[in-house]
Amino acid sequence: MSRQEFAYEILEEEAAYQGFFSLFKFRLRHTLFDGGWSPVLTRELFHRGNCVAVVPYDPITDQVVLIEQFRVGTVKNQDAKWILEIVAGAIEPGETAEEVAHRETWEEAGCTIQKLLRVTEFYTSPGGTSEKITLFCARVDATRADGIHGLDAEDEDIRVHVFSFEDAFAKVESGEINSGIPILGLQWLALNRERLRREWTD
Repeated sequence: MSRQEFAYEILEEEAAYQGFFSLFKFRLRHTLFDGGWSPVLTRELFHRGNCVAVVPYDPITDQVVLIEQFRVGTVKNQDAKWILEIVAGAIEPGETAEEVAHRETWEEAGCTIQKLLRVTEFYTSPGGTSEKITLFCARVDATRADGIHGLDAEDEDIRVHVFSFEDAFAKVESGEINSGIPILGLQWLALNRERLRREWTD
């Protein structure tokens, strides 16, 4: 079956919950690789819209700016409840991904972006959520990164950390950084760091 022959039908859609996030319930079916159609399936979709994530990197000092905050997604496990991440935030109506990158890097880390590079786009967990991330790497001045940040209106309490690249990547390898988005972002930086240091320090 070619991709042109793929098809699906939504037979019923119900808004099961509307709050800070949304939950939709679908009855649907889709074509099968061997031909024909699947039975009618019931699937729930966690919807939060598209988001942006940013790896704030200082090529002069070879440092990465990370943020730490409480995450409710950890409460059902034995992991630490305050976790290290990269900057991230939702794209609001009328905003571009680039505008969100600048806004969130300032709001969450207190850093002004000097250069911005779009890395890739990806779904975080397409088996159940619509969230799609646009990942950037941003040149920042890490010597100015410090303190507690976040918006009071969103009850954010975000602490900024500055690590050498080696220390930040060691936290990925040890499992201390255990969230998918910063892992992906720091792995990309590991592959492209030398190029960025050449291109962003000219």
